[in-house]
Amino acid sequence: MVEDIGSSAIAGSDPRRADPRYADHGERHPARATAISIAAAVGGFLFGFDTSVINGAVDSIESHFSLGSGITGFVVAVALIGSAVGAWYAGMLADRWGRPKVMMVGAVLFLVSSLGSGLSFSVWELGIWRFIGGLGIGVASVIGPTYISEVAPASLRGRLASLQQMAIVLGIFVALLSDAWLAGGNGGALGTKWFGLEAWRWMFLVGVVPSVIYGLLSLGIPESPRFLVARGKDAAAKKVLRRVLGETPDQIDERIEDIRKSVTREDKPSFNDLRGKRFGLHPLVWVGILLAAFQQLVGINVIFYYSTSLWKSVGFQDSFSYTASVITSVTNVVVTVIAILLVDRIGRRRLLLVGSAGMFVSLAVMSLGFAQATLVPDAKGVLAPQLSGFWGVATLICANLFVVFFGASWGPVMWVLLGEMFPNRVRAMAMAIATAANWIFNFLITVTFPPLRDFSLGFTYGLYALFALLSYFFVLAKIRETKGVELEAMSMETMNRKRRPAPTVEAHR
Repeated sequence: MVEDIGSSAIAGSDPRRADPRYADHGERHPARATAISIAAAVGGFLFGFDTSVINGAVDSIESHFSLGSGITGFVVAVALIGSAVGAWYAGMLADRWGRPKVMMVGAVLFLVSSLGSGLSFSVWELGIWRFIGGLGIGVASVIGPTYISEVAPASLRGRLASLQQMAIVLGIFVALLSDAWLAGGNGGALGTKWFGLEAWRWMFLVGVVPSVIYGLLSLGIPESPRFLVARGKDAAAKKVLRRVLGETPDQIDERIEDIRKSVTREDKPSFNDLRGKRFGLHPLVWVGILLAAFQQLVGINVIFYYSTSLWKSVGFQDSFSYTASVITSVTNVVVTVIAILLVDRIGRRRLLLVGSAGMFVSLAVMSLGFAQATLVPDAKGVLAPQLSGFWGVATLICANLFVVFFGASWGPVMWVLLGEMFPNRVRAMAMAIATAANWIFNFLITVTFPPLRDFSLGFTYGLYALFALLSYFFVLAKIRETKGVELEAMSMETMNRKRRPAPTVEAHR
């Protein structure tokens, strides 16, 4: 049951952490675990890069292919559909082929997509390549956090799993810089660059570089010890544990035995393992789905869509819009670093609660601010909101505070929790379902934003504020702390209702 997640067995102060079986010796070789985790997190870089690179090319694509807004929106959003599909199948493939091999699949898919998108000669061809790229991004978004959680020592797992979000925001930042550089000069993004190709095509082709890097890195990282034990390859699993954690032979033997107990079964893992009596899925899986959904329902991926108009509405010139975007992306990087430093110190749950509260206040003020705006025709005759005085400044400040609160909490912590909250034997599949849900809600928020914006920006941000408030109570009721607890300990207590939870600190005393 969901409540099992909240058992004291996975509380941050679990007394079993003093037990030698759960002793964490990963700090002996933190550099090895960190290097491996960085390699796995490069998939997040592809995620962030793909998200932002299309923003620099979309206007040129619309002009080059003479598209209407509907088709343009589809070309932009079709990658999100591909990501949901890729995420759905990533877990099954990871349990069948292994984690690094599936990373290679994601790298190849994104490589092919980058080449195809840059060389497309029709909008439908471009849409197909964008969908293929989405498949690769979906695969990478599942396999990265899953793999990191399985190789990282418990004391560092939160920080290392947060590297996924760090890679995402770095990918966004690099995409913005590369787009600006390629669009510089005569003709902007439609201008001709090398080999007679327009700049917007090169924006996609640049994606070949991180794809190749990700593929090469996936060849050099070890297989997950949890996957190896599940396949009966104990010797190989011991070798990985010695390399990553630096534990003694006796400690490794005990850890292997704990892993075996959590993954051993007569039949192969399947989606049937995730079924439950209520609404078809186990309650723990629903917690993961809702966690992934709330990360998107607060509107993080569309708040940037209106950032340029927001800056202009409070008096800044058009030329400042790009600088403002870069400032926002840098802010994203900085607060993600802060989250990485805090997640293993103050815990996942507390960060989520602070983030939800901060996002709610920020979005509520933005909603009130846009409700006070007056509509003024812009240079093209389109009515745009105009903010002035107190509400203009307050809305602008809160838009950036929203990014800060999200980046320091829900951005990275969702990936951390999804990578560690599920039992070993079903982690990849459960992670796949939750991540697919994240992509689906990403798509829904993206496609519903334009009509909601046209209806009322005040209502739109008020809706996002409501979801931020609901996310606070969701965390309060359903999410329990997982800081510093071994994956085997969590798996025993979260899915096995018959097993008696370990005593709380108070009971121990």
